[in-house]
Amino acid sequence: MDDPSPVYERRSTEKKASEVDESIARIAISSQPMASIQDDDERLLARIGYKQELRREFTKWSTVSYAISILGVLGSQPATYGIPISLGGPATAVWAWFIGSIMAYVIASCVAELVSAYPTAGGMYFVTKHVVPQEHVAIWAWVIGWCNFLGQATGVASLAYTIGQMILAGASMNSQYSDGSYAYSPKPYQTVLVALFTLLIFGIVCSLTTRALHRIILVFAPINVLATIGICIALLVLTPDKRSATFVFTEVTDGSGWGSKGFSFLLGFLNVAWVMTDYDGTTHMSEETHDAAIRGPLAIRLAVFVSGVLGFILNITFGFCLTENYMEDIVGSPTGLPVAQIFLNAGGRTGGSAMLFFVILVQFFTGASALLANARMTYAFARDEALPFSSVWSKVNSVTGTPVNAVWLVTIFCGCLNLIGLGSTETIYAIFNLCAPCLDLSYIAVLFAHLVYSGRVQFIEGPFTLGKFSKPMNVLAISWVLFISVVLFFPTTRTITETNMNYAIVVAAFVGLFSLSWWLAGARKKYTGPRTQDIMKLIGPDEPVEPVYDDV
Repeated sequence: MDDPSPVYERRSTEKKASEVDESIARIAISSQPMASIQDDDERLLARIGYKQELRREFTKWSTVSYAISILGVLGSQPATYGIPISLGGPATAVWAWFIGSIMAYVIASCVAELVSAYPTAGGMYFVTKHVVPQEHVAIWAWVIGWCNFLGQATGVASLAYTIGQMILAGASMNSQYSDGSYAYSPKPYQTVLVALFTLLIFGIVCSLTTRALHRIILVFAPINVLATIGICIALLVLTPDKRSATFVFTEVTDGSGWGSKGFSFLLGFLNVAWVMTDYDGTTHMSEETHDAAIRGPLAIRLAVFVSGVLGFILNITFGFCLTENYMEDIVGSPTGLPVAQIFLNAGGRTGGSAMLFFVILVQFFTGASALLANARMTYAFARDEALPFSSVWSKVNSVTGTPVNAVWLVTIFCGCLNLIGLGSTETIYAIFNLCAPCLDLSYIAVLFAHLVYSGRVQFIEGPFTLGKFSKPMNVLAISWVLFISVVLFFPTTRTITETNMNYAIVVAAFVGLFSLSWWLAGARKKYTGPRTQDIMKLIGPDEPVEPVYDDV
């Protein structure tokens, strides 16, 4: 008869291994603060309360590249450069960016601390569940979720629209020039059509598998950084008549007409506020990222720092390349895009078109990255039954392993926003202006709740923490966003007319009223907030470690 001892020993070894694994799991679940699990992301997500549905293909470098791309300084900063120089002069563009970038890093660090503890596709929206008392989670999550969704959607729509403007500006600068104007002048409907086509391409790209997205996004940041440096060098070398350092760093004007250089300087923050936002965009990819609790916060902070430096260099370079009469020559350029005129002055049609091409390319990277984040936020929001037909939008495609339905919902919604440009340019600009306030206010609402309810709600820290600087930085971030939001909603010029009025506050009020009315009309009876259970608290020392999910 065969000796049974080898079989017995194998079974004994397997049993011991299983017991060790369960013991380790119990320790990880009960330990404070939250442990980082670098080789078992699915277990970490289960501890948070969700089942792993998406494929984790993003690595350290693709995550960093994605974070830098979603800010996309080379694309977004030139698109809005005309605002600070027309309102407050070249020095306003330089120093408003410098100060705004520092404050962006403060906000991003506060966001990184919270999402490090709970790295999910919902980003800051999901964190609400763990900083607000249970009885208030639903209304807080509802408002913050909708602010985040709409802020991202208006950002995606505006990126597609600015790409349309840039492409048509390139076409204009390459047409025949005579009598102070180009033969081709873009019409509003043409800009909208190009924007819609751009959104279509965004949707196709974002419908790819996570692995394909990882490979594509890897090249986004290197192109962004290298193109920025190359364009700055080319402009400084090729521009024949450059301004002085005194002009670039000290020339502040009252171009707004409000009778105050100081207030005109504050209005210059519109540029940096639009570019340096969507910090939690990277966290929306958390469920597709290895070691998301560690790599997400690192990528967020690194991206803001790199983008801040690149944007500062761009502003200085553009300042040196302005003409003496820049309000007419640059801001009033017949191309319709001030930076396009700067490129044209330096490199002629060929060189200027080449530089504009890279700006458009980087802006495309930014738009695709932003739509990807918006789609993942939509997937997370629908997973928690916060959208009509949520089961459709939260479905993961069996072929790509990604929420393709959510991608096309966002694509179509952003397309509808762009269609408004056919009827009213002022209205569509007002909608685009909601991007920064909606996103930043959704962030500070979570930071505020974290401060106010810290004595009532236990918050389990993640691998990244600000330590003793957490509360002071949170207070600073909240104060800055509240202050700058007032500026963002202010009319940029005086006297105020129906054409220069900043309608963003009107649109924001409508969106807020619509959201709360929907809540009171019935959403409060169905929506309960992020639909998970606090598994770490549910599992006792002698209980199994399998995650438990809500039935709802």
